[in-house]
Amino acid sequence: MNKGPVAVSAQEAAQNKAFLETMKAKGTERYIKRHSLQARITHGVTIIACILLCISGLFVFVPALAQAVGADTVFAIRMSHRVLGVIFVAVPLISAIMAPKGVVHVFKNLFERWDSDDKKWMMLFFPYLFMAKWIHMPDQHELKSGQRFADGMLWLFGALMGVTGVILLLGTTVVDLGGAHGVVLFLHDIGFLMICIFGLAHIFLGAGIFQPYRGTAKLMFGDGMVSESDALYHWGHWAREEIESGERIVEKKA
Repeated sequence: MNKGPVAVSAQEAAQNKAFLETMKAKGTERYIKRHSLQARITHGVTIIACILLCISGLFVFVPALAQAVGADTVFAIRMSHRVLGVIFVAVPLISAIMAPKGVVHVFKNLFERWDSDDKKWMMLFFPYLFMAKWIHMPDQHELKSGQRFADGMLWLFGALMGVTGVILLLGTTVVDLGGAHGVVLFLHDIGFLMICIFGLAHIFLGAGIFQPYRGTAKLMFGDGMVSESDALYHWGHWAREEIESGERIVEKKA
């Protein structure tokens, strides 16, 4: 359980600064491995499938778009939607079976109790996006408080999309859902709307459009490593824990 904010004295801050300057003088930089290869592959495949599902879903469920492209195109899109849906559901499940401890770790982070730093970070978040040079954000743990909320919503509505999608697929191939079809389709549409909202926010920040988040895309679409200086800036509490343990520290040429 989270024990609360980690106090950083002026002496410790000075030592951190001196250490980074020493590493710079050596021509090397230390990195922390944040995401494994499996996590990056799972994330990449799932997010691509999700985006394509959202696009194909518009043509399947919006009559005006279906009429615009014609029946043959809609049929092809509908079939691709089903294939993509299977990928969207199967890949995370297979990954979870392969690394159950990783799943436990993910959900432990999502439900970690918020401390005073988490609450303060959320209060400063929107001003910080536009005034990062003038606002000092409190240190954060492995998942920032706002990220815990947004990722939690993605997990929730992603699960809703997956479950209802499987039911709809079975309803058109194996069983007759009858009157329940409309209810399941409505829940599927709600999941689609919420995935669009939280997914776009996730992509908007993850792609590094705002200055404080420049370069963060490489964490999932690169080698999964974050420089020690960036880690201390974005996830101070987590970075210090990793530096102290030294288990996931990698030194590379600058």
